[in-house]
Amino acid sequence: MLRLIYGSGMRIMECMRLRVKDIDFSRREILIREGKGNKDRVTVLPESVIPALQQHLLRVHALHCTDLAEGYGEVYLPFALARKYPNAAREWGWQYAFPSIKRSTDPRSGAVRRHHADEKAVQRAMRQATRDAGIAKPATPHTLRHSFATHLLQAGYDIRTVQELLGHQDVSTTMIYTHVLNRGGRSVISPLDQTLPLLRPAP
Repeated sequence: MLRLIYGSGMRIMECMRLRVKDIDFSRREILIREGKGNKDRVTVLPESVIPALQQHLLRVHALHCTDLAEGYGEVYLPFALARKYPNAAREWGWQYAFPSIKRSTDPRSGAVRRHHADEKAVQRAMRQATRDAGIAKPATPHTLRHSFATHLLQAGYDIRTVQELLGHQDVSTTMIYTHVLNRGGRSVISPLDQTLPLLRPAP
């Protein structure tokens, strides 16, 4: 999940709520529905994560089949969709790509469903990963979204493209990432570094 957040620029809850049918392996795209501002958008599916994600979905599909066999297998759908497609809640495509490890009772309807995974588990994994890597700076899953934007701009992608992938309504929001392009450490060579090769040890 953390690799996918960094590789696609998704927000953590967009990743948690991702449905199987919104992952397009052939087009290398992810459709994010009802993101911030209740808008849909398309972002990139990183190719390097595809094998692991496909293996993961095979396990999720087996779990879904077990749920169906035991008389469950229903997932939450927005009310309008549930009313329009009464059987969709049990279909494979509508299942969460990252489901919870256990079923739970929906307090609104009393239905026993498998909800999406808990974002707190992902946040804990991120904390552990930063500790294991010896990173002293604080970092959260949202930091990976910032890194996605920063690294795209550093790679030369135009800001409008980055804006669309992040789902920012206004380009001025995306502009905050452009500071990295003007850093002295990236565009200016220190005079000390220029003279160091010329220095020789005293005889």
